[in-house]
Parts: sequence; C-alpha cells; structure tokens
Amino acid sequence: MEQTGQRVLRLDLLIYGVSLIFAAGTAFFSEFYGYRVWGNFATAGYLLAIILTVSAPHLGRASRVLRSRWTPVAVAGLLAGVVPLLVLVFRRSPSFVWGQWPWAFPSQPEVWVVERSARLLLDNGTPYPDLGLLGRAAHPDDYTPYGPSMTVYGLPRALFGDGPFTDARVAFLVASVLIIVLALRVLGWPKIPVLAAQLAAISPLTLLTFTVAGDDLPVIALIVLATALAYRVDPVWPGIVCAVVVTTKLTALPALGVLAVAIMVYRGGRGLAVFLGAVVATTAVLTVPVLMVDPSSFVEHVIMFPAGLGEAGSPAASPLPGYLIAQLGPVGHAAALALLALAACAIVTWLFVRPPRDAAAATQRIAVSLGTAICLAPATRWGYLVYPLALAGAMIGFAAGERAVDGSADQTGTPAGPTEDAVADPNTRGIQA
Repeated sequence: MEQTGQRVLRLDLLIYGVSLIFAAGTAFFSEFYGYRVWGNFATAGYLLAIILTVSAPHLGRASRVLRSRWTPVAVAGLLAGVVPLLVLVFRRSPSFVWGQWPWAFPSQPEVWVVERSARLLLDNGTPYPDLGLLGRAAHPDDYTPYGPSMTVYGLPRALFGDGPFTDARVAFLVASVLIIVLALRVLGWPKIPVLAAQLAAISPLTLLTFTVAGDDLPVIALIVLATALAYRVDPVWPGIVCAVVVTTKLTALPALGVLAVAIMVYRGGRGLAVFLGAVVATTAVLTVPVLMVDPSSFVEHVIMFPAGLGEAGSPAASPLPGYLIAQLGPVGHAAALALLALAACAIVTWLFVRPPRDAAAATQRIAVSLGTAICLAPATRWGYLVYPLALAGAMIGFAAGERAVDGSADQTGTPAGPTEDAVADPNTRGIQA
C-alpha cells in the first residue's frame, strides 16, 4: 500500500509539474494577452496544487479535506480556469473594441466568430457571410468554419447584447458541464478517478482552451456523451448526438466512424442502420435550412476553408509533423497527405480487427484517431491536442466505471492508474478500495 501511495504521489507531482512549466512558459512568452493572463493565474494554481500534494502526507487525520487528492484538482480548476475566465470576460465587456493587435485580445477570434455567426443567423437565416460582398480580399477571420449547430453558443450575446455572461465562452462552459453531467447520469453516476479529472478537466490544454476560446470543449463533451449512449440506450440517441457534434465541428468526424463500428459490433446490422439513419435525419434537419439559404457560402466556409481550398488560407500552422513535412514544398504536402491516408487505413484496420466492445475501448480509438489526424494534417494547431488528452481522461473514467459495474476491480488492480481519492497520512498515500 505504501509503495502504491508513493507511485500516486509521483504521478500527481509529474502532472502538476508539467502543467506548471507550461503555464509559466505561456505567461512569459505568449504574444496573446489572453494567454498571458491565463498563464499568470495558472502558474499560481498549479504551484499551489504541487504544494498541497507535497504537504498532504504530512498532515494529520483531522485535515481530511487538505489530504484529499481532489483538493489540488479543485484549486487548479479554480485558479487556472474559473478566475482567468472571469477576468477576461469582464475585461472584454462591454467596452472593448477589437483591434489589429493579437497581444491585446481578451479572447481568441473563435469567440467573436461564433457570436457573429449567431447574429447573422438571426438576421439572414444563415451564419455564413457572403465573402463576395466584402469588397476586399477575404481574411481567415471572415470565415465561420463551423457547422450550423455551433451558432447556439453565440445566441446569448445575439439575443441579450454585450455583457460578461453573454460571452460565448460562458455558453461553452455551461453547455460542456451540462453535457458531461448528462453522460454521468447515463453511466449511473460512476465514481470518477482523480487521474481522469486531471487529464480531462484541469490539464493546461483544457483550461487554456476553456479560458481563451472554449469552442472545442462542448465538442469533446458531446463525443463523450455519444460514446456513453452507444452502449446503453437505443442507437437512435447516439445517432442524434453524433449528428449534433458533427454539425458543430467537422473535427469530430473520426468519432462518428469509430462509434459506427462500435454499434455494428455491439448491436448488429440493424442497430447500425438505426444509428446511421438517425445521423442522416438529424444532420438534414440541422443543415438543410441553412444550406438552402446560401449553398455556396456554406460550402466555402464549412468545407473549402478547413480543407485549405478557400479564398483565404488557414492560419493553422503549428509545427507538428504533418505541417513540417508539408512545408518542404509540393512533394512534402503530398507526402503529408499520404502519411495521413496511411494512418487512416491503419486505424480502420485496427477498428475492424479489434473492434471496440465497450465505451473505454471506443474512447481510446477516438482519441488515437483524432490525435493522429491532428499530428499529421498539413495545416494544424497544437491546441487541438486537447482532444486526445481530454478523451484519454474520459477513457480512464469509462474503464473505472465498467470495472465497478463488473465488480472486478479487486481482481484487476488499478492498471489505468489511481482510480480513487487517495487518503494521505504520515504513513501512506494509498488508494482506498
């Protein structure tokens, strides 16, 4: 037990230590104002999490709250997430005027692009502006590279005006929390492992995304919900959720493919047909009305621009492998696409040779699919790595819940890492059975 407690302690310190380095580097070196604000608060949050983790084994039994591994999680979430978000939404609203200098932005452009899309939807029936009416060359920020479902998160500002709590980031956060609560309800309220929360909820990628942009978080939450539903309810419901997530952001397409295979294996051909029917029907309901208003703008914004074929080039240029290879010229770009295609074939083969038979396995394959696509795409952003990291946390949560349902935790040990709230005392930092 003592050896296990030491292993848990080292793992916690590693997670908070890496997070601290990331936050401090962001505070000192980022060009963006919002990133620097996050970095300063997050540095304090992760540093305090380290102090609490180191101090826990030396506290008496009367300090049960301070000894809990959940206390550093809560502190990090508060100081590296909630506080900087509040600072930035109040800094932005109501009088902030957007300029040309990214180091002054209290949010990333994704936020006001989503808010603009909601205003356009209410005014014109489509969230996609006609770039031919700009009277100038198109700029990346003129694009709305999201599906029509994303406009929901901009509606509070479009309907109720400028204000701290109509910021789209607040809508992203509230929706993400509600979706995860619904997923937990579907799963029967399992006990969440601390490691799952560390990876999914308070990693620096999650909290930075949540603070300065936020649009990827409800997409991740919807993927988790769809995966939970796939193994517990009629296939029509995961089909509806998959349609919502794909019409929010096409980034989620690999998740749709993985869940289609999972449902085929778990529920057979009829289940797959029901699932795909729900996906197609819901996608049509959400997309066709917008598509009919201005089909060319829909294609330009949602398909051409993300594919790098739009009037303006994508600003996604993080130095991940696919991007670096593509920079070698036309041959390099072709090589990057070939590598991406080979990786896709390998993952598809993996799916059919070893199909996911439970939610944890499905989440693992979704995380690998998205992580591979992000790393090998010719145009990519390192911030998208929040997808595989957060889904890795979800996978650990699913695995722990499934072990609890099967009643096999005592036999299998804790292969996914620490799964319970470790109780620290002067003698042990073990895991309660």
